[in-house]
Amino acid sequence: MNLLYSIALTMINGVGGILARQLLNAFDSAEAIFKEKKQRLERVPGIGELLATEIQRPEVLRRAEQELVFIEKNQIRCLYIEDEEYPARLRECPDAPLLLYYKGTADLNAQHILSIVGTRHATRYGQDTVAQLAEGLADTFPDALIISGLAYGIDVCAHRSALRNRLQTIGVLAHGLDRLYPPAHRQTAIEMLSQGGLLTDFPSQTNPDRPNFLKRNRIIAGLSDATLVVESARKGGSLVTAAIALSYNREVFAVPGRSIDMYSVGCNELIRRQQAGLVSSAADLIEALGWQIGSAPQAQQTELSFNDPPETARLVACLRAQSPQHMNLLAKQTGLEIAQLTNLLFELEMDGRIRSLPGNMYALS
Repeated sequence: MNLLYSIALTMINGVGGILARQLLNAFDSAEAIFKEKKQRLERVPGIGELLATEIQRPEVLRRAEQELVFIEKNQIRCLYIEDEEYPARLRECPDAPLLLYYKGTADLNAQHILSIVGTRHATRYGQDTVAQLAEGLADTFPDALIISGLAYGIDVCAHRSALRNRLQTIGVLAHGLDRLYPPAHRQTAIEMLSQGGLLTDFPSQTNPDRPNFLKRNRIIAGLSDATLVVESARKGGSLVTAAIALSYNREVFAVPGRSIDMYSVGCNELIRRQQAGLVSSAADLIEALGWQIGSAPQAQQTELSFNDPPETARLVACLRAQSPQHMNLLAKQTGLEIAQLTNLLFELEMDGRIRSLPGNMYALS
């Protein structure tokens, strides 16, 4: 893969993730797209003459060359969607970014990943809740990775609570890695570089404009097993993140609050509408996600055998290697579509060979 052309593909005016994928399907590689004749580019569905002209503008490759110099100078890692290090959970999302810019040390494919979001106007109740949740998670799962947006309020509280409890934490940014917003969180961001990291799909010279915050919310939702909303008014960015997580078939949880509290209204509504599970402690969250640590190894069946089709055999083998597992990870490991996987899981559960756990987790019986 030629990184220069991959970067350039994300810098074409008017070409977003969906059109970029169509171009890649038509021409096999990013490099081939920029070396193709304009007439052939125009025939790609959704491109046409105007976008074909944009693709062939010399400024696109020049801007990509500048970005390549920047990332090499600052030791930033570029994660292309086909790379092994690219976050597997995010790759499953239909609008996953083609390219991520990452500076840090955390494993973006860690076994236990949780996104924590909430209002920028966090109350003492919200701050204390986040602190207690981080402490409880760290006691049981010191390998857990906490994702948030490094914004004021609940976001930065989640990062700082993770740091205090020696949990890895990733801040997803709404701008390039050549700047930091808000500047008041610079010291926290510096600490995160050695205990987590900073991640964005925006190149350098990108300002933290308002639309970018909504775009980055899809990454916060897509990186993790679940999204936890701690405090939110009736409307807000954290509710947008929760809605995106639901659209990705990910778990959503919310911390309840008093009906008279302005910044508990959004959480209470999520719970009332059954769009989010209610959690008030780390223990609640761990149980809902099915992250319990098994107290005894599963007994191996040596006398009973099944004449399984290949797809079922692959699924059972994955669960035998590690149990419980989340449905999304099973889909990735087996290569099965979600619809087919769901049917196989149901059949195995009816046969008593597996059991379903909260949070779309499955384990061998």
